[in-house]
Amino acid sequence: MKVEIEKTADGSPTLYRGDIDEHYHSVKGALIESSHVYVDLGWRHARPSDEPLRVFEVGFGTGLNAALTAMAALESRRATAYYTIELYPLSPETIDLLVPFQGEAYRSVFQAVNAAGWGERVEINPWFTLIKLHTDLLTQAMPAGIDIVYFDAFAPEKQPEMWTEEIFRKLHDAMKTGAILTTYCAKGAIRRLLQSVGFLTERLPGPPAGKREVLRATKP
Repeated sequence: MKVEIEKTADGSPTLYRGDIDEHYHSVKGALIESSHVYVDLGWRHARPSDEPLRVFEVGFGTGLNAALTAMAALESRRATAYYTIELYPLSPETIDLLVPFQGEAYRSVFQAVNAAGWGERVEINPWFTLIKLHTDLLTQAMPAGIDIVYFDAFAPEKQPEMWTEEIFRKLHDAMKTGAILTTYCAKGAIRRLLQSVGFLTERLPGPPAGKREVLRATKP
């Protein structure tokens, strides 16, 4: 799998896959998009709990969402167990090329989440534990009691097998009552699909200078 590094509008990097003509993040700002859609509308919106938050991310990609959540967990002192799945992990050589582009604030965290072994439980900081799964969501058993899902697969037209009733039902069944799912995709067809498996959905403003709307779904 060949990827190319591109700088996005906020100065942070993303990757471009020519084989499917798709970027890993918004070209209008990778850092802004991840912070807004997943950390702010997802992780920070989760219900208060005495237990560690259990996050499940669909699409580890470059590790940006994991790194930003690890930083938020440490800053807020909110224990978080973070599960993430990726069928096509990036090579260490690609990650090494991305590192110089990362901001000083989270460069070491970015390196730590990418260096974590697959299939291992790794403590990134005292408030954040990472479990990376190198497998396919279609066949992988879900951890139970999920509080938050970051649904960050490639776009429906590029990766349609990930945007199906089967996938969303699988996620819904593994989530707690009151748990939430966030995604950058606000297409009407995806919103209706989420509703069909039992989610309540809401359209929310997208990141500044990015998509106009994004979706958050709640398991009632």
